[in-house]
Formats: sequence, structure tokens, C-alpha cells
Amino acid sequence: MTGASRGIGRAIVEQALERGDTVVATVRNAAALPPRERLEVHTLDVIDTAALRAVVDTVFAAHRVDVVVSNAGSGVFGTAEDLSDAQVATMIDVNLVASIQLARAVVPHLREQGGGALMQLSSMGGQMTFPAFGLYHAAKWGIEGFFGSLAEEVKAFGITTTLVEPGMVRTGFFDAAPRVEPSPPYRGGPADRAPVAVEDMPVDEELVAAEIIRAADMADPPRRMLLGSDAYELVTAALAERLAEAEAQKDTAARADRPLRRD
Repeated sequence: MTGASRGIGRAIVEQALERGDTVVATVRNAAALPPRERLEVHTLDVIDTAALRAVVDTVFAAHRVDVVVSNAGSGVFGTAEDLSDAQVATMIDVNLVASIQLARAVVPHLREQGGGALMQLSSMGGQMTFPAFGLYHAAKWGIEGFFGSLAEEVKAFGITTTLVEPGMVRTGFFDAAPRVEPSPPYRGGPADRAPVAVEDMPVDEELVAAEIIRAADMADPPRRMLLGSDAYELVTAALAERLAEAEAQKDTAARADRPLRRD
């Protein structure tokens, strides 16, 4: 489990320990998750790929790992134009590159031991978008594409993959995300809006954690798992809109087809 110090990650750790599982968790600050019985904690910044690989190798050398949960993530609110280069790089490194590198590191071990489950925290934001959250969406849409391909590559090895797509979860994630004030051209527009208060977010982190654990126990878990009625409603609406746009282009799409050869 990466990103285990708070939020959904912490809830998964607590629930897994409560039911008697052994948990290996990574955190950036060791003080955030003191070790206890059946809990092994490693300090890790997931964007350090060499360190990530070293932790993965150490853990698999000591344990059979049935479930890997890739949960580490971060957010930033701001228009694409207003974000700094450093913020762009951090969002992609933490939310996309680190998740890809974790998957690449664990797959050989899972294959060697005969299988396992790889659970990747995505978001309803991997299927739809809000203004002023573009870099988070870019990373989540990217990880959705990566796992769509990875799932086909590894299923013959007994490795299952699940993209967990929660809605707006009542955690400290949004409070921790920096907010970049919109520059004058964007003021009063779609990107200039008050953030949703944490207490108004409709999805419960404890219930999300319980559903992730339930799916991890399945022999054939879903490849994508929407959690929260808001996620279901917004994602299905976004997909219906995209499908309608695609269907409207059936005839124009065919204009690019090469003429059939006639022998």
C-alpha cells in the first residue's frame, strides 16, 4: 500500500489490520503511521523510482503479497495557464509516473509468485473533467489508459487489475491541494469557483476502503469500480455525451477511409 498516512489509504490499512491481514505500507513521513502488530512501514517518496523499486524488492523478498494498492496521489487547483512548471511536473510525477513505475516494479514479482491483485486508485476524474483541475485529470486519464493496456498484458499470469474511481470523498485531500488564484482573464469564468467544502462531499472514505478490500478479495474483480452515486451519475453522463458525439461523426469518419482495392 502506497500513500497510507491518511485518507482512503489510512482507512484501508486500519480495516485490513482489524480483520487480521498483514499490511506493508509506505509513507513519506514515518511518524504518520507508527508500526504495530502485523503492520510494516517503509518511508518512501514514490517519485523516487530507485527507492520505490528497492522497497518493492525488499517487501516481496520477505512476503507473499496478495494485493498491491497504489494509492499515493496529490492535487492542485488552477487553470493550465496559471500553474507553474513545477506544479505541472509534480502532478504528473506523483499521480501518473509513480503509479506506472510501481506497476512495472510489482508485476514481475506477482507473475513469479503465480498471481495477485493490483488495485490502482483512479477517480471519476479519470472519465470526466472539471475546469481548474486539468493536470489531475491528465494524470488520471493517463493512468486509465495505461491500466487498460496493462490488464490485457498480465491477465494470463493470474494478475488482476482494478481501477478504483471514487467520486468526491470526504477526506483531507482537497484541503491539502494548493489553489492557484485565477489570473484576470479567467476571473468570473468556469475555473473561478469556490471549492466544495469537505463536509459537503458525499462519499465516505471508510466505505470506499471497505469496497476496495471487498473487490480485492474477489477472484475476478471488476477492471473499473465506480464508488459513490456522484461518480456513477457524472461518469455515465460524460460517457453518454462522448458516445453521442462519436455516433454523430460516423459518416464524416468514413471520409478518411482508403478506397477498397478491386482486383
